[in-house]
Amino acid sequence: MFAPSAGYDRAITIFSPDGRLYQVEYALETVRRGSLAVGVRTDDGVVLAVEERGRKLQNVESVVKMFQIDDHIGAVGAGYIPDARIQVDNARVIAQSNRLVYDEPVDIETVAKRIADLNQQYTQYAGVRPFGVSLIISGVDENRGPVVFLTDPTGAYLGFDAIAIGAGSDQVNEYLEKTYSPGLTLEQGITLAIECIYLVSEDKQGVFHIKIGVVDAKTKKMRRLTEDEIAKYAASAKTRGSDKAPNNKGA
Repeated sequence: MFAPSAGYDRAITIFSPDGRLYQVEYALETVRRGSLAVGVRTDDGVVLAVEERGRKLQNVESVVKMFQIDDHIGAVGAGYIPDARIQVDNARVIAQSNRLVYDEPVDIETVAKRIADLNQQYTQYAGVRPFGVSLIISGVDENRGPVVFLTDPTGAYLGFDAIAIGAGSDQVNEYLEKTYSPGLTLEQGITLAIECIYLVSEDKQGVFHIKIGVVDAKTKKMRRLTEDEIAKYAASAKTRGSDKAPNNKGA
């Protein structure tokens, strides 16, 4: 029998005898330890939410875990956020190149696939490490309407109606499976995203730690909600982490 890693975690290009790439698994663990991020698809648009705790004197307008990729595309990340900036910069180049070449907004799945391809490349070459971040890339496509995609350090990407990543995401995804339903309005999606953050956050009151962005299906434009707007939706949230939280003490 081999030890759990037996040195196989020292190089990204070597599979362990049981078929594992430990460096990639370490990158996934970095994502699991990041702050919670949530993406919700509704008929009226998409909602992106993230828990972000700033310092006491930090400018409230400074948001480091939510990004705008193009007019119609936004993203939130969990994990090592400096890696997210590099991926978002690449995504912006993809989006702007598509506008220059084809004179139309890029499909969101195209962006998600290209970022996933970049992630995959960093799992197979010596001298590099995997990206330690997952992104929820969401927006409104010209033909498909509102869509939500998830990319991760392995190079995989998947589409979802609603998904959470980061610390407590297992519990939140269980909650989403029980409460999400097709046909949500954008307002209901915002409220649901706030409920998800309160579900696992240490802070069950206030909204200073909650950042939310939406892409409306009518305007196809991303905008960030103000603190007052978030507080209005938070007042109607159904849970503060206990009322309807799933019984998942082992998570």
